[in-house]
Amino acid sequence: MKSILKPIIFLLLIVLTFSFGKIQAQSRTKVNFGFDWEFKREEKAASNWEKITIPHTAKIEPLVVNNQFQGTSWYQKKFKVGNFKNKKVFLYFEGVMQEADVWINDQKVTNHKGGYLPFTVDATPFLKAKKDNIIKVKVNNEDNPEFLPGKPLKDLDFNYYGGIYRNVYLITTDKLYITNAVQADKKASGGIYVNFDDVNKNKVSGAVQVHLKNEFAVAKDISLKFILTNKEGEKLEFKSEVFTIKTNSDKSITQKIVVKNPKLWSISNPNLYHLEVQVISNNKIIDSYSEKVGIRKSEIKDDGYYLNDEKLYITGTNEHQEYPYLGYAISDEAQYRDAVKIKNAGLDFVRLSHYPHAEAFLNACDELGILVMNSLTGWQFFGNETFQKNAIQDIRDMARRDRNHPSIIFWEASLNETEMSESFMNEAAKALKEELPFPHNYSACWIDNPNYDIFIPARQHGKAPDYWTKYNKGNRKIFIAEYGDWEYYAQNAGFNQTEFANLKEDERTSRQLRSNGEKRLLQQAYNFQEAANSNRKGAQTIGEANWVMFDYNRGYSNDLESSGISDIFRIPKFAYHFYQSQRDATITLDKKLVFGPMVHIANYWTSDSPLNVTVYSNCDEVVLYLNDVLVGKQKPTINQNSDELKHAPFVFKVEKFIAGTLRAEGFVKGEKVVSNVVKTPESAAKIALSYDVSSKAINPNFPDMVFIYAKITDENGTVIPDATNEVTFALSEGDAELIGENPVKAEAGIATIILKTPSLKKSIKITSSSERLQNGTLTISNNE
Repeated sequence: MKSILKPIIFLLLIVLTFSFGKIQAQSRTKVNFGFDWEFKREEKAASNWEKITIPHTAKIEPLVVNNQFQGTSWYQKKFKVGNFKNKKVFLYFEGVMQEADVWINDQKVTNHKGGYLPFTVDATPFLKAKKDNIIKVKVNNEDNPEFLPGKPLKDLDFNYYGGIYRNVYLITTDKLYITNAVQADKKASGGIYVNFDDVNKNKVSGAVQVHLKNEFAVAKDISLKFILTNKEGEKLEFKSEVFTIKTNSDKSITQKIVVKNPKLWSISNPNLYHLEVQVISNNKIIDSYSEKVGIRKSEIKDDGYYLNDEKLYITGTNEHQEYPYLGYAISDEAQYRDAVKIKNAGLDFVRLSHYPHAEAFLNACDELGILVMNSLTGWQFFGNETFQKNAIQDIRDMARRDRNHPSIIFWEASLNETEMSESFMNEAAKALKEELPFPHNYSACWIDNPNYDIFIPARQHGKAPDYWTKYNKGNRKIFIAEYGDWEYYAQNAGFNQTEFANLKEDERTSRQLRSNGEKRLLQQAYNFQEAANSNRKGAQTIGEANWVMFDYNRGYSNDLESSGISDIFRIPKFAYHFYQSQRDATITLDKKLVFGPMVHIANYWTSDSPLNVTVYSNCDEVVLYLNDVLVGKQKPTINQNSDELKHAPFVFKVEKFIAGTLRAEGFVKGEKVVSNVVKTPESAAKIALSYDVSSKAINPNFPDMVFIYAKITDENGTVIPDATNEVTFALSEGDAELIGENPVKAEAGIATIILKTPSLKKSIKITSSSERLQNGTLTISNNE
């Protein structure tokens, strides 16, 4: 049955992706090439080929990665193509970690270095029509100082996991075609480039640049048709002048466009347009290329940052793209869910630390209204001439891949926390400007260097207690690219992290696992609050990104970096709710996101809990009750560490601990709008199973993965915050795989495992068990 379904899925994908209006572009197809691969690792013991699906990680790693696989892996696949006479056939690899050699039918096709950016293979000369073809990919993720990141894994602040870990697509076109943005020939930019350079609410003007290549006879009387469609289906059409392309040559065409009464893209209304570019010859569509674009005005002015002429203090986070166990090999849906979690945390910006993230993640940021700092791969390493040359090329490839994303407002075309030469910084900034020649594509660097448009220090790079609040260099703006972690972890000890690897003050650091308990989680949240409040006192500061959104692994350390406002399983800590409270109660967005008034009691209400009860809320007033008896009604608690916040926390003094229920009610303009309840946990009694899709359902046709949470609760459903029961997960029904430690001990009352689904055609049933607890059961169907 699976072998029958896959061609149907591919055909549906082609129809859905390449049907535009009443005309179907038959000449271009794009199909997911991730099925039916075989894989093996080169290790001392001989290994057999195993059947796998891409995205794929070279090795399932433990939760704390302290001996990560580095070495050579092999991937191979047999496939057929139809008659491709007068056609082109390409393979597009979104990401292979980190050096790839590709053979087709035993002929070497290409070598690509660098794991975070895509590459395109022209397979046409190597293929056999209507016969079996075989592709082989040799993948190596060993240390290599000649391309990024360059630094040995054992000294690196993050892990790069092996494998063909992002999507692969098979693309066919006519021999006259629109090129891919990142081509095999890196000398020129390909694809389409959209720029809106004169933006206001009434009228927008801009241009679309299209790069074409002709590998057939001279093409005469060619024209381009541009169709811009908004979410309501309203269309605008533009047509180029007629032109000719000689054989074996390429051509760039620029078309001016004007949009009246545009629907602007913003963090609160992320309106997107569908842009389709058709290549027309003799009234027939020869090729068609499309993507989503947004119209917005991003500008740094004398008094700050503006989006669509509205001043905005940017509030955001940093994110590493790893999942536990699977490393980087996650689905597009999983990427989207992470973006939803960032937005739901009250954050409207993400810095892609410290490398370009998956295309699916950027698409999600476009759709959800999350501003982005795109970042060149790097951390504390500056290599030789070859390394530097590869870094400049990565800047160009990053810009070419991502230039049409409305979410990207800053480009970190520099190597993070790296002492770069002046000549390199000059060349890096120049390369970005050449790729993105229009104004307001702002370059960024952690060094205060005039080659770059903005200065992006980490808070710890300044000196306590002022850090960057007194920065004043003309009218130069700064963005605090990291804060809240290192300055508390190492008492502002610079960034020699290995020297201070064991320096931890348990009650002061922001590195807190959920299992560390509420007092230390409160301290983490307070650190972020204090630092965020301090950042806002800088006259030249236009925004900030905390360190970090999710806990993650580091190559040089044998423990998790735990300063995430959510843990590695995406479970929120108290700090998550602090940030959530900083978004105004009046803001409402798409119904799939969590916005509006909120109130959250940062307390478990046990006999060991603080009697100073912190409540995070974006309401005007909060009322707190203990067992329905009024504790108090308060305005926010304003002091020197909260006086710059939009919504300072509420702190209530409870006289003594009495077991029962805390209830907080939030009021806006005198009206109760929201409440939150915390109950004293009783004895552990049962397991409550749940899973998280964050508004993106499990993909019914392609591999996907979601977190399964087993909550240890009492009879009333209250999670036991100190429970460490060992939980065993089992798949009792359906086609899926459980990935992770199993059995696994609960952390702070929750045990987690990953459910990986090859597809979701039939229901899946999961059970969980633990000694002396009522079992948990969960059924997941494809109509949820």
